[in-house]
Amino acid sequence: MYDVIVIGAGVSGSAVARELSRYELKTLVLEKASDVCEGTSKANSGIVHGGYDAEPGTLKAKLNVLGNKKMAALSKELDFSYKQNGSMVLCFDEKERFKLEELKARGEANGVEGLRIIDRQELLEKEPNVGDEAVAALYVPTGGIVCPFGLTIALAENAAVNGVEFRFGEKVTGIQKKESGYLIQTESQEFETKVVVNAAGVYADQIHNMVSENKMEITPRKGEYLLYDKKVGNMASNTLFQLPTILGKGILVTPTVHGNLLTGPTATDLPDKDGKETSQDGLAQVTEKAALSVKGIPGRQVITSFAGLRAHLTKFAGHNVDDFVIEEVEDAPGFIDVAGMESPGLSCAPATGEYVADMIKKILHPEEKKDFISTRKGIMSMALATEEERHAKIKENPAYSNVICRCETVTEGEILEAIHRPLGATTTDGIKRRTRAGMGRCQSGFCNPRVVEILARELSIDASQVKKSGGDSWYILPEE
Repeated sequence: MYDVIVIGAGVSGSAVARELSRYELKTLVLEKASDVCEGTSKANSGIVHGGYDAEPGTLKAKLNVLGNKKMAALSKELDFSYKQNGSMVLCFDEKERFKLEELKARGEANGVEGLRIIDRQELLEKEPNVGDEAVAALYVPTGGIVCPFGLTIALAENAAVNGVEFRFGEKVTGIQKKESGYLIQTESQEFETKVVVNAAGVYADQIHNMVSENKMEITPRKGEYLLYDKKVGNMASNTLFQLPTILGKGILVTPTVHGNLLTGPTATDLPDKDGKETSQDGLAQVTEKAALSVKGIPGRQVITSFAGLRAHLTKFAGHNVDDFVIEEVEDAPGFIDVAGMESPGLSCAPATGEYVADMIKKILHPEEKKDFISTRKGIMSMALATEEERHAKIKENPAYSNVICRCETVTEGEILEAIHRPLGATTTDGIKRRTRAGMGRCQSGFCNPRVVEILARELSIDASQVKKSGGDSWYILPEE
């Protein structure tokens, strides 16, 4: 019998798990994929929103501002990439300047600090490449950027080190209420628990509907992105949003914490919860609208495109569908939803973890651990290390001198560390998210065969068993 089972190892589920690991609780995370961070959390903008957008009084507004304030300290504690680069909301028509004032007032009501409206002259000083039609902007100094993989993996690893159990490839197929809690069925086994936390992303409605008569509906909202080479990563220094125009919702342009430039996303509601394909029309829309914010972005510098799904709440009786659902289900005591966690869910994660843990403390009354480990050290990047740090690592293990990924200067030593860490990588995507091997200009064209070879050797499996992510994503078909 577990005290708590968290369903879903995305950023929200991992944040909850990390907070629960502070207490004397037997906690399990069930994830249907082969690794943490394989759903919404792996394919998003990586933005730490300031908190001006959500309606005052909503959970989104509260958790966004709290999460934003916690991110810098958390990044140092858990050693993941984060930068407070600031953000702007661009206005392209003097007649719509009042909308900036409305956003500013909303942000101030939410407790966002330092908001101010700047004119074109100051805008150009901050962003020399800004589009010619931009006339003013709401400047948000507390806006930031983060590595979404780094954040999620750091939370999960720290939870695991503090005793939380993670099981991958465990798709939940049924949940039954019991006198003492819940019986959770997966495709392979059963688990009993006193409390359930439903952090299943776009599938949170299906999990919720297994236990409640008040049915929930979540629609996957697809967002398509273009990622550019580091050569153009300095074309924007702030994250640039747009006010909605007659052309529709704005597309953002942002630097990433790793030095690339990112544009997107589109917003297309889908019936398919696994529909992550990019489209010619969608990417053309991204290119066209991004040009309003930053002029002269060279299309030849695109290194990849991708799409992610946001968990957009569309139906839930008695609830505001424009807000998060983080609550104990009325007709299912001990079952806690963390649902509808679309943007700014990533920004909220540190605060979401604490919020849910506080709910569980009131149910189970656990004692705090005396030996909780609050810090975690990530994999040292040989590309970013000092000469002295590199020599020390190579002396420790010569594998750190063997460069596997030339684009990102990722060594065999880093890949080995990624495999053998807590919740270590078992797929090439897992290696990519932990080390950036394959995230450079050639998009793994050169290094992938070597990564497959290293995974096979270190996991003591045949190369034909190595996968890109999970499911049937084989590289080598086994002989018949």
